[in-house]
Amino acid sequence: MTCRRCGTPLSKPGDYCLTCNTANSDAVVVEFEADRATLTLLDEDEVVGETTVTTIPESGGELGVVQQRNFAGRVADEIRRKRPDTVYAAGEREPLRETRAQLHHEFYRVPDDEDVVDWVLDRRGDRALEVVETAPREKIGGSHSTLIGGRTGRNAVLTVAQHPHVKKVIPGPIDASGTGSRTGLRAKATRAGGNGNVRLLLRDGSSVQENRVVTTAMDAETGERVREDLNEALADAELQD
Repeated sequence: MTCRRCGTPLSKPGDYCLTCNTANSDAVVVEFEADRATLTLLDEDEVVGETTVTTIPESGGELGVVQQRNFAGRVADEIRRKRPDTVYAAGEREPLRETRAQLHHEFYRVPDDEDVVDWVLDRRGDRALEVVETAPREKIGGSHSTLIGGRTGRNAVLTVAQHPHVKKVIPGPIDASGTGSRTGLRAKATRAGGNGNVRLLLRDGSSVQENRVVTTAMDAETGERVREDLNEALADAELQD
């Protein structure tokens, strides 16, 4: 493949051209399996290439941790070569989570029951949502400052606040009259309203807290896309059943 602007041969499809400083792919779609990651490179609504990163899985322990970190690092390096605006990912949670931690790109989790590339292409034509650059901790505020669940509850709220299409998370009052739970703190983003905003429900024992999440979505349909992303991120953080 050659650079679309200056014609310089690229080492790999979709690489960023260092000769004329031009991106040749604006999004990367990653499908993680236990022993490989398949990267599909997109330029607007066109597939411009594909590459695969393989690994040999280790069965747990320190070797497993190192193998997952190295695997994710190689995937992250491939993504950095492209300098995309956005990364979409699906599949095995551990390498996906580690790869996301090693990158600073706009990163979305795709539902595992979808054809990943088709899912992304279907949505890329939609009107883009505004990206919020505010630091996650600065997005949290309101008249109620207490969060249930201690550090775990705060981690859940920060996980939601990290989403690029979340403007603000406003903690609500705590209701301690619910039914007790033995599973520890659980978090869930509820169905989007007509204005695209959602609610973050935190449950810890008999306590329930409903937190308002203000998003950049413009209607219920785009709000549902944000809600799906939020629940995927909460699941990755092991904050859902």
